[in-house]
Amino acid sequence: MTAILILGIFVAIAIVVLARAIMARPGKAPGSVVTAAVSVDADAAAGHLSALVRKKTVSSPDPGGWDRAEFSAFRDMLPEFYPETHRRLERTIIDGHSMLYRWKGSGAGGGEARPLVLMAHYDVVPANDEGWERPAFSGDIHDGKVWGRGSIDTKCTLVCAFEAVESLLSQGFAPRCDVYLSFGHDEEVGGNGAPSIVSHLEASGVSPGLVLDEGGAVVRGVFPGVSKPLAMVGVAEKGVADLELLVRSPGGHSSTPTRRGASWRLARAIIRLESRPFPARFPQATRVMFSHLAPHASFGLRLVLANLWLFEPLLLFAFGRLGGELNAICRTTTAVTMLEGSKAMNILPTEARAVVNVRLATGQTQAGAFDRIRKVLHDDLVEMRTLLPGEPSPVSGLSGPSIDVLSATILEVFPQAIVAPYVVLGGTDARHFSRISPTVYRFSPFELSKAERASMHAVNEAIPVASLAKGVEFYQRLIRRMG
Repeated sequence: MTAILILGIFVAIAIVVLARAIMARPGKAPGSVVTAAVSVDADAAAGHLSALVRKKTVSSPDPGGWDRAEFSAFRDMLPEFYPETHRRLERTIIDGHSMLYRWKGSGAGGGEARPLVLMAHYDVVPANDEGWERPAFSGDIHDGKVWGRGSIDTKCTLVCAFEAVESLLSQGFAPRCDVYLSFGHDEEVGGNGAPSIVSHLEASGVSPGLVLDEGGAVVRGVFPGVSKPLAMVGVAEKGVADLELLVRSPGGHSSTPTRRGASWRLARAIIRLESRPFPARFPQATRVMFSHLAPHASFGLRLVLANLWLFEPLLLFAFGRLGGELNAICRTTTAVTMLEGSKAMNILPTEARAVVNVRLATGQTQAGAFDRIRKVLHDDLVEMRTLLPGEPSPVSGLSGPSIDVLSATILEVFPQAIVAPYVVLGGTDARHFSRISPTVYRFSPFELSKAERASMHAVNEAIPVASLAKGVEFYQRLIRRMG
């Protein structure tokens, strides 16, 4: 009788699992289609981006480590490229070099139309020409692409937003809501540009209905078992905090080494930290992502994604074993990025130091994470000091009018894509805007290959001219939908 009961339970579970997998079907696309024709001059956009890439707007945390003239020259080119935008929109320079443009809405249609904010940053990370097919700051238009540092991260976004606004102005379009263009100058170094823009907007009583910054894109091959392109929309980002581990000891000459000195104790702490990763879990945004991907996955994967109630432990284990991005999306991660000991080869260190970069999962707090790390290290002689604090951003709405407008616009421009939310693993300026808006999203309107994504902060950064055309179209359609 017991065997029959157990068999019946297994059969019932199998039926439920199969039924849920079979019933996983693509949902109805949100919103209606905007049928207005979109005019895009891709060659003009490429030419403007080419010129702007040639400006070496390399930011630095050192006040004397960056060339202000390059930033000024970059800004001075914009009125020439986009004369109508600079004639009709109000521009405010914030924190010396960041730019905020306001396109005042007409207010037509009644009711309160909350503003749209389109973001980008025009600072870039350093680059030299070594390893590049085209010089790093050449801005060359070659092989159908614009080459150079910042061509993807994120001068392309700035150019596409400007091109869209300039085109809409020439068409006589007037938005119903205010449209802001927010362009920071020090995102790459976590500077004050974006926070100062937010403070300016907050003081003016501005509460945006939709904020859009870099983050996700249209990508392929990033999720096993799903062949269609994925339009990944960041709804939050992990917190970034830096932690110093420090061990002190008397030091001395290396010919008479002490037992279990500073280096040994620090090494043991690092091994303990690496061997006991944070517990894995799927935040709500990731669960919703799975629900969007399941209908398009291979049947075996669909069985798993449609039945997390049963397979979640197995999936968490697999993600942890696979490592990389899959591991990072399901837990707080730690990475030892800097090590320091003695200054000489024959002197024992009086201090051994490590810097741990901690990426905090949504729902985790820095205080809680650091407390766990302290317990894992289990050594009072390992001092802990916070170098850079940082909490995860709030999670923006996973449903509602704002993300529906964004999703519908994405599907107009990329009709084959699956739109899905996700948690951004890196940091962006968008996190600052969560202070004034609950609907902050991270999506770059470009279809980026694996090589193109890998080129950011590396060599051979280049964006296809055809991708720029899609980006301009996207911003035009988004502004029309919002306005």
